[in-house]
Amino acid sequence: MGKNVGAKLGQGISPKQFIEGMTKNQEQFRSIYETFEWPNKEDRKYFESLNGRDDLNCLIIAADWCGDVVRNVPVVFQALAVSGIPTEVLIMEQHLDTMDEFLTMGGRSIPIVIFADKEGVVRGQWGPRTKHVQEPMIAFKLGNPDREASDYQQKLTAAREEIMRRYGEGEGTAYQTDIISELRQLLTTI
Repeated sequence: MGKNVGAKLGQGISPKQFIEGMTKNQEQFRSIYETFEWPNKEDRKYFESLNGRDDLNCLIIAADWCGDVVRNVPVVFQALAVSGIPTEVLIMEQHLDTMDEFLTMGGRSIPIVIFADKEGVVRGQWGPRTKHVQEPMIAFKLGNPDREASDYQQKLTAAREEIMRRYGEGEGTAYQTDIISELRQLLTTI
């Protein structure tokens, strides 16, 4: 049987509550949220077309201290706002049981965007980063299984630096276009 988050539906906070309750990175989060521009009209129309669907809910596992949340979730919020899909945020530390059902390569990585039907059956998930931005971390984890290796931290730092470089490509918004594209691709399969 697949994953089910039915018990978590209604347990989260709204996107607005998440933003207003941020104690870290709120200014940067708001800046990305407020300056977001749709990559093209077709993507916006697609997300707007989802307004007629009443069979989906979205849960986002997040925390305000996480840089990936700060960069990615404002874009996700914007896409979901026009879609009409009910969206709740689960603060990771308050929902570790759910977080541990959605590990990334064995680790707690956020944000995780979960799409579920009205009964809570998980229909799809996205995160913690776009495929292009996540590639260096996947390569690092696959190539460095020994956390005690003398060069582990050095290689981890290099992987993180490459992730930051990829976030900054294309004047800093190319990754946002990728988020919209990947979410759209996922939602078309649900």
